[in-house]
Amino acid sequence: MTETSTNTPTGTTGERAPWPAGRYGRRRERRSMPRTAVVALAAVTAVAMSAVGWQLFRAYGDGDYSASVTRFTDMADDQVVITILVRMPADGTATCTLRARNAAGVQVGIEDVTVSPGPDPARTQVTHRLVTSGRPVTGEVKGCRPA
Repeated sequence: MTETSTNTPTGTTGERAPWPAGRYGRRRERRSMPRTAVVALAAVTAVAMSAVGWQLFRAYGDGDYSASVTRFTDMADDQVVITILVRMPADGTATCTLRARNAAGVQVGIEDVTVSPGPDPARTQVTHRLVTSGRPVTGEVKGCRPA
């Protein structure tokens, strides 16, 4: 026969032994947060999350406006010619930000270009000469947004 060890003193009926009075201090009551504090914290969290969502929408924009570089040519010490393909709604006009960077990755030119929809607004092609302050190695489109 094996005997199991329990936290009860020998000869008791399974009830826990009472702690000696005053030896371990008194037990604290559980304090809950006031309901107004919980509501206020929830409201502050909702406002903060809304602000973050708005900033993300502004940064990554409306899905109806997008652009990609199809080529960049005619690179000289003071310019690059960038051709972009823009997707926008038929009744919209886009403002696209073009930039050029040098071999070190430093921005040497930036400009906002207004694009009107072509015959096929989902595939409007635009070529723009971007003036630079140094010799570029790349031409990029940072993004497009409604004008």
